Amino acid sequence: MKTICLPPYAPTLIESTRAIGYTLESAIADIVDNSVSASASCAEIFFFPIGDSYIAILDNGCGMNAGELETAMRYGSQNPNDKRAATDLGRFGLGLKTASLSQCRTLTVASKKDGNIEVRRWDIDYVVKTGEWSLIVLETEEEINAVPRIDNLREFESGTLVVWQNLDRLKVGELNFDCSMGRKMDDVRAHLSLVFHRYLSGETGLKKLQIKMNGTAIDYADPFLTRRNTQVMADEELFIEDAKVVVRPYILPHISNLSADEIDKLGGKEGLRKSQGFYVYRNKRLLVWGTWFRMMRQSELSKLARIQVDIPNDLDSLWTLDIKKSTAVPPEIVRNNLESIIERMAERSKQTWVFRGKKETNDSVVHIWQRFKGTQGGFFYGINRDHPLVEMFLDAPPQIRRNVEALLKAIENGIPLNQLYLDLTSEKPLENETEVTANEIESMLKLLIDQMPSVAAKRELLDRLSVSDPFVNYPKIIERYQNGGDL
Repeated sequence: MKTICLPPYAPTLIESTRAIGYTLESAIADIVDNSVSASASCAEIFFFPIGDSYIAILDNGCGMNAGELETAMRYGSQNPNDKRAATDLGRFGLGLKTASLSQCRTLTVASKKDGNIEVRRWDIDYVVKTGEWSLIVLETEEEINAVPRIDNLREFESGTLVVWQNLDRLKVGELNFDCSMGRKMDDVRAHLSLVFHRYLSGETGLKKLQIKMNGTAIDYADPFLTRRNTQVMADEELFIEDAKVVVRPYILPHISNLSADEIDKLGGKEGLRKSQGFYVYRNKRLLVWGTWFRMMRQSELSKLARIQVDIPNDLDSLWTLDIKKSTAVPPEIVRNNLESIIERMAERSKQTWVFRGKKETNDSVVHIWQRFKGTQGGFFYGINRDHPLVEMFLDAPPQIRRNVEALLKAIENGIPLNQLYLDLTSEKPLENETEVTANEIESMLKLLIDQMPSVAAKRELLDRLSVSDPFVNYPKIIERYQNGGDL
């Protein structure tokens, strides 16, 4: 068998990989991943849109020597199937290069370790000129001093500086690059505050990371509002190929119980609906969010549901993680376990809207309304004929009983379900302004008791009403009559 060495043509491949599909925010997040892997406690982002514009990302991580830096600058420097450290957020050995050069034509990386600073550069125009994988080594003081923000790196004991220049992709179609850069960096700030929120908040077990943009610290955006009275269901652990996947479901408070600032941090009222679903984390870094992976549809009644899924980097291949780390699809074994969780979550979220945060009444209570499963798979509601208020008419003349039954059926058939759905899923809590008061309950109770022929019959009726809607909500009134008052 004969083989030949056929390396890719550098200018063509390097230009082609620019079109992988990075956004500015996802590209910068990929660089920050390297800061996390380097055990940095601080990452600073500088953007300078005027004149010789640039974007720089600086961290105080462990840094790299010459050999390590050149390996990092090599395309495909890491086998995606290799076993990696639990804190490693990389996979393909492409992120630094593809993320950076998707936004610029000149990538410079300076790194400090053991007191020495090494600098390497990919310049796409130079690669096109030479037709080779020509990595530029910056060695003279003059060359190194010309790197933007190099003095900031010198102040650290160790660390790495990534600089993007010739920002051709960011300037395409922009009439005012200064203003457009400001808007884009606002998007970057929002993206980083969510994607790295567990690192920014200093979650237990993680090294806290501070991220700054032009000197201003980025606050974290918690999609689960864990500092609030969020309902948390029990964790579920799934074991796949000896690796553990942890699933933690959340139900957010009803929107009427959220402040304007909290609603804004959740993406606004419209964003609240779009943000429901799974939040998949790889080594505590958010990969994918706001999706049900086609296991259910997004709906108004489930928009308070969030499911945190933690996966280790051992399972990257099973989750089909892409180069940009923006797509992950759960394997079948995980999907099968998640389906039952989704069903419970959707019902809990629905109850939060329907009952406005109150727990569903205990099954021992005699409800006025009953829920039935229809023959076609749907559901319908009917008035409970065994409710004491309905049974009061059993001894009435036949014509009155027929009239009452006709009235009940008319009420059941006339439920405005469509309007109720719209009201329940609106941003304002649904309140029944015709809800009876304590005085009205007592008047109704006295009217019913007075119709009973004996004290024994009155006591039996009181016992039944004490566990029936709406009297069950007024136990003190019932107790007063049960203790002999006015019997």
